Amino acid sequence: MKSYYKFKKDKQGNPYIQVKHIGNAIMGLSLINKGTCFTKEERKALCLDGLLPPEVTTLEQQAKRIYRRYLSVRSDIGKYLFLRNIQESKEIAFHAALEQHLEEMMPIIYTPTVGKAVQEFSVNYEMPRGLIFALGNIDCAEQLIDNTRNDDVRMIVVTDSSAILGIGDQGVGGMAICIGKLSLYTSGGGVSPFKTMPISLDVGTDRQELLEDPNYLGVKHARLRGEAYYEFLDKFVEAVAKKWPNAVIQWEDFSKDAAFTLLDRYRDTVPSFNDDIQGTGAVVLAGLLTACKQRKESLKDQRVVVAGAGAGGAGVALQIILGMQREGLTLEEAKNRVCVMGSRGLVMTAQQPPNSYRLQVSKSAEAIAEWTFNAEAPTLMEVVDNFKPTILLGLTGVAGLFTRPIIEKMAENCEHPVICPLSNPTSSSEALPQDISDWTHGKAIIATGSPFPDTLYKEKATPVGQGNNAFVFPGIGMAAVLGKCTRVSDEMILEAACALADYTFENHCGEEVTMYPPVAELQEVSKYVTARVLATALADGSSPRKDLKGVDLHKYVNERFWRPHYMPYKLKGRK
Repeated sequence: MKSYYKFKKDKQGNPYIQVKHIGNAIMGLSLINKGTCFTKEERKALCLDGLLPPEVTTLEQQAKRIYRRYLSVRSDIGKYLFLRNIQESKEIAFHAALEQHLEEMMPIIYTPTVGKAVQEFSVNYEMPRGLIFALGNIDCAEQLIDNTRNDDVRMIVVTDSSAILGIGDQGVGGMAICIGKLSLYTSGGGVSPFKTMPISLDVGTDRQELLEDPNYLGVKHARLRGEAYYEFLDKFVEAVAKKWPNAVIQWEDFSKDAAFTLLDRYRDTVPSFNDDIQGTGAVVLAGLLTACKQRKESLKDQRVVVAGAGAGGAGVALQIILGMQREGLTLEEAKNRVCVMGSRGLVMTAQQPPNSYRLQVSKSAEAIAEWTFNAEAPTLMEVVDNFKPTILLGLTGVAGLFTRPIIEKMAENCEHPVICPLSNPTSSSEALPQDISDWTHGKAIIATGSPFPDTLYKEKATPVGQGNNAFVFPGIGMAAVLGKCTRVSDEMILEAACALADYTFENHCGEEVTMYPPVAELQEVSKYVTARVLATALADGSSPRKDLKGVDLHKYVNERFWRPHYMPYKLKGRK
């Protein structure tokens, strides 16, 4: 496939971008549009004189101008749309502004605001970004990839939009999630935007209001199911593996059954991982490891209740079990220390169909034979009463699930219980951090999925840690890219969790228990996680790169961490 531009070096070895377009055409390509930063020489060579204001500015000035305009927008969705428009016109400038204000802007481009952007995707759609494989074009998958004019994609985030955040099936609108995640891969994780691709798999929707909405831009067809669905996915994976052989795939927001099936189906075919299962599991495990270190306890000694048996909840439970095994427990011993709650109570083995992913985290009737409960399966309150957990995690999307009696019982079971309502967006949080603090008399260790203000107890303010997947997925993906990995192993995911825990403990744990670092440090966290995960990939054979043996990986990662900058441009055929 022919690209619109090429990266080259002059005789002195200095890099530049060779372009084939002049005038307004070049300013229509967001990745290479400098706007007012085109130099006078470039304006002359590329026929831009007179098309731009005469003053030549710097990238820093551009970023400041973007931020001033950003502050003038009142609503969060308005801010989101403003930033997306900048991204579609001047992408390098967008990342420069985002990098400088990452903590402030991340809730806008990602959770929680991106949820509303997904719901309003068709109404607000203006410019194409990424690639859409749909029911009507999947048989031409290779041609669709050629249409992107990008022959070197390294990082893909893909969704079928079946289980978005806490809002479920959103049809083609899930593309907004992929765009947001890749923005964080770049500004938070150092992956070049020239090498990324958001992808939507439009296999239809079962949401009736979308099917009846005249503004809806997706395929108006019931969702594919069964073998036809997996045949669609096979065609997608086959085309990607052929056309972009170095690409790493992150599966995003697939329904729980499909999420586990796809992870197993393709993990040895293409380097891939599921952020909802493995990313969520890793970031939660990291927070628990940090809290345990602060309490001078071991993870293997904890009793954990995970409320939520979807892909995220099961992924968290499985990662905790792996973490406990790493500390010396057997698989059976670790499983006995974790309870997972579904919508009908404790997940029981006898209730699960054959081959269900829930069998990996279910409880047998024998395991709870001495418990006291009323129904077929214990309720959350009954589990808390019988199991006496030290850790309670929420991944249900059910606002207010963690009631005062449940929280107070947690405080009876443990001096400093870890209580984490992790569901996004904020409106779906299982409990408010301030309520948890009040009901435990300020003793609970709290983290959430979305940003919340500090809690206040007896005039003492305590920051609420944000268990955001962005602390791990950029490092996992970047390590797989740099390592040219043939797979993303379980060991790599587990190492990401341990690396994040070590970073947090070494840099932020003093007298106060802090489960996560501030989002403002995302770049430093990502560099640290990337180096550690890359080392694991080299050690376990996931990365075939023999040339990295003995290399200082932290330095190696730092040198390859992409930062916003403009390269000199030259028109093809001119010196």
